[in-house]
Amino acid sequence: MVRIKPFRGIRPPKNYAAEVASRPYDVLNSVEAKAEATERSLLHIIKPEIDFDPIADEHDPKVYEKAVENFRLWRERGWLVQDPEEYYYVYAQTMDGRTQYGLAMCCHFEDYLSGAIKKHELTRTEKEEDRMIHVRNQKANIEPVFFAYPDNAEIDAIVADVVANNAPEYDFTAEDGFGHKLWVIRDRKTNDRITEIFKGIPALYVADGHHRTAAAARVGAECRDRNPHHTGEEEYCYFLAVTFPASQLRIIDYNRVVKDLNGLTPAEFLERLKEDFTVEEKGTEIYRPQALHNFSMYLEGRWYSLTAKPGTYDDHDPIGVLDVTVLSNRVLDRILDIKDLRTSKRIDFVGGIRGLGELKRRVDSGEMQVAFALYPVSMQQLIDIADTGNIMPPKTTWFEPKLRSGVVIHSFEE
Repeated sequence: MVRIKPFRGIRPPKNYAAEVASRPYDVLNSVEAKAEATERSLLHIIKPEIDFDPIADEHDPKVYEKAVENFRLWRERGWLVQDPEEYYYVYAQTMDGRTQYGLAMCCHFEDYLSGAIKKHELTRTEKEEDRMIHVRNQKANIEPVFFAYPDNAEIDAIVADVVANNAPEYDFTAEDGFGHKLWVIRDRKTNDRITEIFKGIPALYVADGHHRTAAAARVGAECRDRNPHHTGEEEYCYFLAVTFPASQLRIIDYNRVVKDLNGLTPAEFLERLKEDFTVEEKGTEIYRPQALHNFSMYLEGRWYSLTAKPGTYDDHDPIGVLDVTVLSNRVLDRILDIKDLRTSKRIDFVGGIRGLGELKRRVDSGEMQVAFALYPVSMQQLIDIADTGNIMPPKTTWFEPKLRSGVVIHSFEE
């Protein structure tokens, strides 16, 4: 079972929602954030280094202090207002004509520590620390994490009823063309029933936001350890998530570009690839992977299809079946001598939302020498890995659309 609860959301008035809501802190750099931030944008709270001239180091103590100051100012100015009662919220996102419906809720940090909230990625300590300082200082989860849950017909029916019979509080299209809607579930019996149903949900799965989840759990544990009268029901025990039925989510490709061929000529590199792959030249038109174990490669102005040969993957192993594992073991490590994807300066990662044209551009510019596109991981593969306690290789999953930050915020300030 998992423990969830409704909460008194802090959110913008309807007429400010589209301006306040922003892209998440980790999908744009400080320069991009400064250019994108309007007067009321949440970017001033989640990336407050942009309020300094020149832009400050995001880890400077004065930047963390500025975040707290801005969060206070946004509430004083009425750009963020707290709801009078605890509610769940339906948050819908539309991309390319497809809509997914999630529930904004508070999840319990002890479920993360116990493994009832399952992860599939490792986290980096320095990124955890950064997010933890923000949560600790703000006494709030400013940005939600993105969870999935096993499909549940009764939850589906509740969400469908809310959407069909109520006008959304927010309905806007962001500059990237993705639509966002929010409904407030004000009926107390409905809220209570959602809480009860989730008691029977065996696990939640972190889709996007591993560092924010880990940071929130660490702050919850800190607060617990400081409170001799801790009961487990304090508001600090809970953190903000938007949780979607697994069947509604789609993972898009997460691709790789490499600076050099480890001393090989392109012809030598192609010959080495033929040991583990069936290599077919596809010409100058962009080629997209067609199925699991089929890869796309761009080299010297030409696209290639690489199909992994039997024996290079293990369909019975949740990690061994992944194409990121095949590429890492058979190409990046074995041929290109890239041992650690987290630390190597010779490789970079490109989210599929940028398109395969971005791979071509980076190779054609001379910045990179070769690019690889992968077939997307499935939600079932993610769940299988999380359920078995395994960890995916770095940069395996890219979820789109991203949750907008600032649609709703959770505070645990007393």
